[in-house]
Amino acid sequence: MKKVKSMSEKEFLSLLLKVLPQETKDSKLADAIYNRISREVQLRNHVQSFENFCEEGSIPDTEPATVEELKSQLATNFTEASIEIIPEEDGKAVAVEIQLPEQVLSNKVRIIPADQLEEEEAKVPMVPFPVSLPEDPENVWFLARREDFAATEAARSLSSIEEEFWATKAGYKVLKDAGERTFADFIANVPAAALAESGMKRVYKTPETITVLRLIPAAASEQNAKVNDMGEVTEETA
Repeated sequence: MKKVKSMSEKEFLSLLLKVLPQETKDSKLADAIYNRISREVQLRNHVQSFENFCEEGSIPDTEPATVEELKSQLATNFTEASIEIIPEEDGKAVAVEIQLPEQVLSNKVRIIPADQLEEEEAKVPMVPFPVSLPEDPENVWFLARREDFAATEAARSLSSIEEEFWATKAGYKVLKDAGERTFADFIANVPAAALAESGMKRVYKTPETITVLRLIPAAASEQNAKVNDMGEVTEETA
């Protein structure tokens, strides 16, 4: 029996957007239903990302700037939440509580100093992951991915991260300022933690044009001449 391929979230939302207007003539109701379901799908993704980060991620210390950055990243995904971060007494983790309108998320994020994290990450090294757009293949963004994370999987994950980013508060702000969605704006503004959760990191925010190397012309030795120690050119003898 042939296995039926499951529907992706993007395909589900596209189908919902197609079906709703056919089932109700009330456009406001259709929009309300679609927006609510879309938000619930995004919330589920953000909750899963948060749980993955708590399981695999970490912060280097409990300095105010570090804690505030973590809080800001969480607020980007959970826009309607009240977020509280409290360092634990043993100094090994921080307790995170996210109060949403209909649920409360409680978990812990480990504290791993930067030097220890580098040693831990060295176990699975990062490898180059250059990407470009079909319409401009010579413009390349230099990213990196975990060596054990296949390029095809990384590409799919990057597309998913971009889709989620544009649905966040930060994404809406970038879209409002830029007027359109661009991959360049996404890479420049997506939180580093969002990439790290999927085993990737941003090496350069801006793309670089591929440099085509030119071969050096053949050396003058092809003319059967040689240069002696004094810099004089002499005819080669038989």
